[in-house]
Amino acid sequence: MPEQTFILNGEPVTVDVEDDVRVLWVLRDILGVKGPKYGCGINVCKACTSHINGKAFNPCAVPVGKLGAKDEITTIEGLPGEVPESERGEHGLHPMQESWLDNDVAQCGYCQPGQIMAAVALVKKVRAEGRTITDGDLDGIRNICRCGTYTRIREAIREGEQRM
Repeated sequence: MPEQTFILNGEPVTVDVEDDVRVLWVLRDILGVKGPKYGCGINVCKACTSHINGKAFNPCAVPVGKLGAKDEITTIEGLPGEVPESERGEHGLHPMQESWLDNDVAQCGYCQPGQIMAAVALVKKVRAEGRTITDGDLDGIRNICRCGTYTRIREAIREGEQRM
């Protein structure tokens, strides 16, 4: 079986798994990382949203064989490690996660890791473009929340943007 090596939440990992196995299954079933949720498995619901090299991606749609040894995968578990401890909130979390808590966003919570990862990627993208988030940017987030907490999600993203 081929070896797959990449960086997961700041640490190099190597697994023995076929090239065509989706990254989501490698994360959840082989490496025990449960933050990225299995929703649809076809890149529609985006419950599994994580980051690859700082950008949002959906590991349910990417075969592990497409990753290289220098590719960095960040899941919700690794998100706090992206900011210095001095910039983390009272719970020791990433500023966007703290905003989520302060805005009491989650209901069932299933989609929330993917929502937060999409939000952080969006803030990074608009900052790289030298601007702030617009309503159009928020409309572009396609992560599905079965509980319908979209209003609180939008409020948390705007507040999280200010904290980041």
